[in-house]
Amino acid sequence: MAQTNLPKTILVVFGTRPEAIKMFPVVHALREDPRFRVVTCVSAQHRGILDQVLEISGIVPDYDLDLMRPDQTLDALTAALLTGLGKVMDEVQPDWVIVQGDTATAMSGALAAYYRKLPVAHVEAGLRSHNIYHPWPEEVNRKIIGTIAKLHFAPTDVSAAALLAENVDPATVHITGNTVIDALHWVTAKIEAEPALAAGLADIEARFAGKRIIGVTSHRRENFGGGLENIAEAIRRIAARDDVALIFPVHPNPNVRKVMDAALSDLPNVAMIEPLDYPHFARLLSIAEIMLTDSGGVQEEAPALGKPVLVMRETTERPEGVTAGTAKLVGTDVDTIVSEIFTLLDDKAAYSAMARAHNPFGDGQTARRIVELLANDG
Repeated sequence: MAQTNLPKTILVVFGTRPEAIKMFPVVHALREDPRFRVVTCVSAQHRGILDQVLEISGIVPDYDLDLMRPDQTLDALTAALLTGLGKVMDEVQPDWVIVQGDTATAMSGALAAYYRKLPVAHVEAGLRSHNIYHPWPEEVNRKIIGTIAKLHFAPTDVSAAALLAENVDPATVHITGNTVIDALHWVTAKIEAEPALAAGLADIEARFAGKRIIGVTSHRRENFGGGLENIAEAIRRIAARDDVALIFPVHPNPNVRKVMDAALSDLPNVAMIEPLDYPHFARLLSIAEIMLTDSGGVQEEAPALGKPVLVMRETTERPEGVTAGTAKLVGTDVDTIVSEIFTLLDDKAAYSAMARAHNPFGDGQTARRIVELLANDG
């Protein structure tokens, strides 16, 4: 008779900084539970900024594919991911493969598992913009994973409803909240215990003392070219105000850097800095009055600290924030971005309405819910 009390082997696959942030609470919770044996595999789709999160969270990957290459095409990356992750799965023989979100790593991890008939659990399932080119290629990556996954950990009612609308079996869909809130609570507590972890912004904070801080992040592929140029021009106009300063951790992708360096390097109240490790990014969220972003995770993280988010995209797969009033879509039109920032800076009622809106993305207990669902196979 087969033994049933052996721990389940869980292969956790991730490769980018946002994935690492949202996956480390799950890894921590699984490792604390004797019902599981945890194996971690990173693709290093982002290398340096991934390693920062691994270090602060105390995760040493069991497998590191180290696949990041300059100017790598999506098809070349996907091919390398499929073969690399497939070899790991053949060696580990996991009971479950867990992927998170919408990257090439997540999609390839799910597909490689499917080719081996291994069950897939999808963390942060069901996000949809209903436009396959915005965000690109993330929308299609999510739809592919949604077709394959056996367990769907939906962060909100809206994401669960999106899955049900695609005829996903309701018994496999579970509303868990978003692990990014778990991660933010964890790192905030760690900073409180060890303030030196986030002391690297002290010089910039001193330089901009008395200014109203706007945090900026921008890296989406669909904004490469004209969209990024518009964003840079909007930042120039915003920076013309004497009462503001902008802190912009610039993504290492050369498609982003060359545009921003050319447009913004001469502005004294715009600090273009290297990408921040997670504690310092949490610190930026805490000192900023407003976050101006085209990223996904910031739409969830900033509202947890009461910071309005202006989203420089035409659509979002996180409409809950827009509905709740914590985030607002502003696209990449220069005049719109500038006008919306100035409204929040100058209209206290408008700012308060966004800052005090309820964050719909979770309560910090998501990882524990996921562990229990995995223990019971959903």
